[in-house]
Amino acid sequence: MKRLMLAACMAVAACLLPMANALAQEDRNPVAELPWQHGPTTGKIGTHATIRVPEGYSFLDAAATRRFNELLENPPTSYDEYVIAPENLDWIAFFNFNEIGYVKDDESIDADDVLDSVREGLKHGNRERSSRGWDTLRLVGWSAEPRYDQELRALAWAILLESENSGAQVVNYNTRLLGRRGVMEVTVAADPESLQGAIADFKGLVPGYSYVAGEGYGDFRPGDHVAEIGLAALITGGAVAVASKKGWLAAIGVAIAKFWKLLLVGLAGIAVAIRKLFGGKGKAAE
Repeated sequence: MKRLMLAACMAVAACLLPMANALAQEDRNPVAELPWQHGPTTGKIGTHATIRVPEGYSFLDAAATRRFNELLENPPTSYDEYVIAPENLDWIAFFNFNEIGYVKDDESIDADDVLDSVREGLKHGNRERSSRGWDTLRLVGWSAEPRYDQELRALAWAILLESENSGAQVVNYNTRLLGRRGVMEVTVAADPESLQGAIADFKGLVPGYSYVAGEGYGDFRPGDHVAEIGLAALITGGAVAVASKKGWLAAIGVAIAKFWKLLLVGLAGIAVAIRKLFGGKGKAAE
């Protein structure tokens, strides 16, 4: 039962090509009309961190990201999220801060054991997906096994899933950036064919990410709150279980809503409209 609770908090992606096409055919493109902050600029991720947004990339604040999630049919959340993406929308990165405390990074990770937990948690996720009328998913395996970067204090992994109806494969690349008071949770949504390029592109932005002064991992001081979980539980969803006071079933429900990330696979139509809009702004400014 505990394993199921820990496993429920996983990030998955879903194929929504019909909706992508419908949005692309609209005269007014709702994604392009969002208040994108175009690089070069600095994106403020709440009061916890900032990220440099280079030219060719754009950033959405919390209010705009809520609307963006609605358009992508992501379940609503009770916390703030932020988005950074290349302007062609080849991939999308979602950021949110989870104030669970200082996570000790002295734990080894058994990839096979973690994958078993995720597989069990997916069963509960599929029940929720079915109730919403969405495709259910089958676990294929690791697209990238968990790796922890000691220098960056970053845990990263990717799980490959498959639609049980269409057979289309979907994947999210997950990163957890450890800080003094919690973890910045980052989910990069991309289709499997472009995942490696998306990961490389995203990693190029990571050095531009920083916690605000005094909030980095190295700023820990005796007496600071220490999280009740380790690195493995950041993958399987232990953070939600610890935070929940309503029992393990409620924790699973919270986890399902929290970590689903839906991706519009085949965003070409929307991307073209966005490029036209962005390009138009650039020409107008000249």
